Amino acid sequence: MKKIVIGILAHVDAGKTTLCESILYHSGQIRQFGRVDHQDTFLDYDRQERSRGITIFSKQAYFQWKNTQFILMDTPGHADFSAEMERTLQVLDYAIIVINGMDGVQAHSETIWHLLGHYHIPTFIFVNKMDQTTYHQDELLFNLTQKYNDHCFDFTLPISQLYENLALVDDALLEEYMETQKISLEHIQIAIQQRQLFPVFFGSALKNQGIETFLDTLDTYTIESTYPQDLDGFVFKVTHEQGSRLTHVKLTGGALHVKDMIGDEKVDQIRFYNGLKYTLVSSAKAGDVVALKGLKNFLPGMSLMNQTSIKPVMIPYMNYRIVLSPQCDQHQMLKKLQMLAQEDPTLQISYMPETQDIYVQLMGEIQIEILQNIIRERFQEEVHFDHGEILYKETLAKPVEGVGHFEPLRHYAEVHVLLEPLESGSGLVYESQCSTDILPLNYQRLIVTHFQEIEHRGVLTGAPITDMKITLLTGKAHQKHTEGGDFREATYRAIRHGLKRGESILLEPYYDIQMRIPQESLSRVLYDMEKRHTKVTMEDKQGMVNLYGEGPVSCLQDYQQEIIALTKGKGYMSCSLKGYFPCHNQEEVILQKHYDSEVDQEYPTGSVFCQHGAGFYVKWQDVEKYMHIPYQYNKHKKRENISQEMKSYQNEDEELDAIFQRTYGLVKRRLADDYYRPQPKQESMQVQVKPECLLIDGYNVIHSWSTLKEIAHENLAVARDRLIDILGNYQGYKQCLMIIVFDAYKVKQNPGHQERLHNVYVVYTKEAQTADMYIERVTHQLASEYRVVVATSDALEQSIVIGRGARRMSSRELALEVEAVSREHFQEFQRKQPKHHEFLLEDVKNYKK
Repeated sequence: MKKIVIGILAHVDAGKTTLCESILYHSGQIRQFGRVDHQDTFLDYDRQERSRGITIFSKQAYFQWKNTQFILMDTPGHADFSAEMERTLQVLDYAIIVINGMDGVQAHSETIWHLLGHYHIPTFIFVNKMDQTTYHQDELLFNLTQKYNDHCFDFTLPISQLYENLALVDDALLEEYMETQKISLEHIQIAIQQRQLFPVFFGSALKNQGIETFLDTLDTYTIESTYPQDLDGFVFKVTHEQGSRLTHVKLTGGALHVKDMIGDEKVDQIRFYNGLKYTLVSSAKAGDVVALKGLKNFLPGMSLMNQTSIKPVMIPYMNYRIVLSPQCDQHQMLKKLQMLAQEDPTLQISYMPETQDIYVQLMGEIQIEILQNIIRERFQEEVHFDHGEILYKETLAKPVEGVGHFEPLRHYAEVHVLLEPLESGSGLVYESQCSTDILPLNYQRLIVTHFQEIEHRGVLTGAPITDMKITLLTGKAHQKHTEGGDFREATYRAIRHGLKRGESILLEPYYDIQMRIPQESLSRVLYDMEKRHTKVTMEDKQGMVNLYGEGPVSCLQDYQQEIIALTKGKGYMSCSLKGYFPCHNQEEVILQKHYDSEVDQEYPTGSVFCQHGAGFYVKWQDVEKYMHIPYQYNKHKKRENISQEMKSYQNEDEELDAIFQRTYGLVKRRLADDYYRPQPKQESMQVQVKPECLLIDGYNVIHSWSTLKEIAHENLAVARDRLIDILGNYQGYKQCLMIIVFDAYKVKQNPGHQERLHNVYVVYTKEAQTADMYIERVTHQLASEYRVVVATSDALEQSIVIGRGARRMSSRELALEVEAVSREHFQEFQRKQPKHHEFLLEDVKNYKK
């Protein structure tokens, strides 16, 4: 019997808990059908959940349907508890999104959809409340295809019509349908698992309509996951019960037994929870969702074996000061709150020793009330919260290079980083483009670790930075004096220096809002929206108006209550966090924060240099005068002194094109030049230039470069390594996809091999496959996504790749390219490695002769 972990997710009031009850009732797991309004549901057993009629904590239940045992995970639907819902997503094999048939796809439902896509979870869709809605199934299905995906298909249709629809998913299903007039079950299962299609069902959970059909489909179209033999698991929740700490885990590999050791900790109990009750077992295996007693150090989001943590997408956007009663012991309360933060890491409890205040980050008003009640029930303390303040973030408007230097006496490190802005919601991305010839790999890894180990602060208000790519460009160490802590200081200062040099932008959280108001209130609400810097679109519906839009949290924070008062209870407003976008009143916020980056001792912007045996501090604007390595990045810098010899090859390409067309007819393709050519009829259209891919015939280049050819006569492996080293540096400037191909077709029983060295892919062909054959095949595969350039002096190969839609470059032309890059961008490299550089220049001179 297969085992599937499935989760139910929805916007609040879509009927998610009712659907859970109906599924458990039909499967025989419960004997009585519970209702939210009767406060007797099987999974919402917490007192606060029953009194409020909403799910607050994720819970699980077991049920069996035909050939499948399901582990059902119920998740919160309210936006304030999105973090709890997101942690549960990461243990699911499949997800069920419940849509309110009376409203269609709502704001929080879209947030859930994006999270499911982020974690690549296959999804079924159940449209609920079809007994109450005024919409037709076709209208709701169209709404799903518009808001979610074009491949949302109604699985309640007759099977022949369903096959016709599914054939539109991809070419493989279409071919199968055209040949057999049906589509195999296995192919449908795989398409669902790979998120190529999303089955849609319609029914009513309260009236038990469509439930059995839905369960039959879950049993038929789900596939059990395969797991490795080695023990591992994902921690998605931590709870405390009668003084015992429980770590809730989905095992993702191997098997676990009572008294087993995980690191330095021993598993005392293994519990299988089913609603409020649990069963003690002696062991669990991969695919099980269990609670472990005895583990003390694991937090939600961590892996059992490597103890790494996954950063959540949903994070709080409000910071509140906790107001304690006069008789409350502040330090004891801080310890208790930190225990709650173990259960929900997004709370982020912080203590300000200067003011002796405790702060907590939360998602909204409902979460505040829940937290107050939890503190009252578990710790018998009354606390209050102030009005709260918006959590801002910062990013950059354009790329900039930052330099950090740390050189007090007997210490030395210098780091250059490139800070580049990314799209909203991208977070922070880290990379290294530094050559190992300049800085050893162990130092590079250390610097990238320092990128990630703290929350770096911006220079406008001291808010965390986000939506940015941080790239290590270069660095410098001292053989004797450099220690690990030196690069930490240099890295932090480099990031701050770059932020000071660049153009920073303040970001604030935005709400995605939906409102439903009477027609008579429309003009007032539109005036309020304009005043609150919120853009909305309207939709008339049976005397009511639906408004959709987005606006700053700081402007809409209290507007939900105003809507109720303004419409006399007839209207409502729902909000969900959309993301962080440029602040509408940046200058005003900066003045209110009174932040001075120059006096922030924890995040210095300047560097430390050494002179006359003593270290001294240099302000950020003067670092350029003292730094030892020149700036590496200048986006306006262009290569100009390319040899005239390279231009002659363009004419030869045109001659080869003409010969090919006379022989085979007109070649319908776009070359690299087409992407730069202006479009006369659409002057305003921006043409996206494809990235470049450089394919190099390795042995052809070696035997064309005189110095490498001499080395190859003595030792081919040394010549090969020397070529990879030179081209690795060249790729660092070009920033293209580079593939160097070496012939290995004469090696018997050779399966082929590929590796990555210095950001360059090196390929050794398999038996009976020449480098030419490999290059032709890869050129054909990559031509649609890249501007492919093939470097070889083989005339036949050059003709073939032109027919494949690529440009060609001779080995001599490649040498001239490398020479131009060397002269313009590697003066520092020439000073450090004169022999290496002289070899390259000498080689080019031989070609000119």
